[in-house]
Amino acid sequence: MLTKRIVPCLDIKDGRTVKGVNFVDLKDAGDPVILAKQYAELGADELVFLDISATQEKRRTMHDMVLKVAEQVNIPFTVGGGISSVEDVDDLLHCGADKVSINSAAVKRPELINELSKKFGSQCVVVAVDAKKIGEEWMVHLAGGTIPTDIGLFKWAKEVEERGAGEILFTSMNHDGTKGGFANEAIGKLSDLVNIPIIASGGAGTKQHFVDTFMFGKADAALAASVFHFGEIPILELKQELKRNGIEVRL
Repeated sequence: MLTKRIVPCLDIKDGRTVKGVNFVDLKDAGDPVILAKQYAELGADELVFLDISATQEKRRTMHDMVLKVAEQVNIPFTVGGGISSVEDVDDLLHCGADKVSINSAAVKRPELINELSKKFGSQCVVVAVDAKKIGEEWMVHLAGGTIPTDIGLFKWAKEVEERGAGEILFTSMNHDGTKGGFANEAIGKLSDLVNIPIIASGGAGTKQHFVDTFMFGKADAALAASVFHFGEIPILELKQELKRNGIEVRL
């Protein structure tokens, strides 16, 4: 059985780690380089670094910070934000990223997924999907959740897989920052629909929430931010709790 992964997420704005609720009301959470080093030492399996305003500000991800973070960690490191070309990805991989996460650019030009997986391998390509449940439908949103689309989550997830993505990072906008638990029904449906790993994001508040998303959502990895940034859930304690519940993790 593959081990389940615990993934702290560093949302970066103006060079600082931030965290909000439902994608707004952002609060400072510290220096991303220091946090990244701490997480690598405390047992995180991977890190995700998202330059959350790069797309809206129409600029590329901050390469100098990617270099600094890469120097401090010895675990897989995914970078996203403002990536829209093969050249962007090439630059980030040379700066030390192991994988890249694309979101808005993939929706606007789905062929980008094909191009990146062909050039760098599917294991390098994570497609992030921010979706909001509206009525009974989960709809994809762009640009840090600020732009709604008419694209359904599950249809898009299937296309993403067919185009060569190696993983899907699904964030429920309804659950983001609420600490009320992950969107396990939607995560479970995604897990059944595609044959690539699903990273669950949005809603982590307790250790039980992680247990539930692995057991009921069948997620391959669980991503969280504030519960780790503010020391509410120590990663080692979380992994021990998962182990007690029969969930395989790397200790």
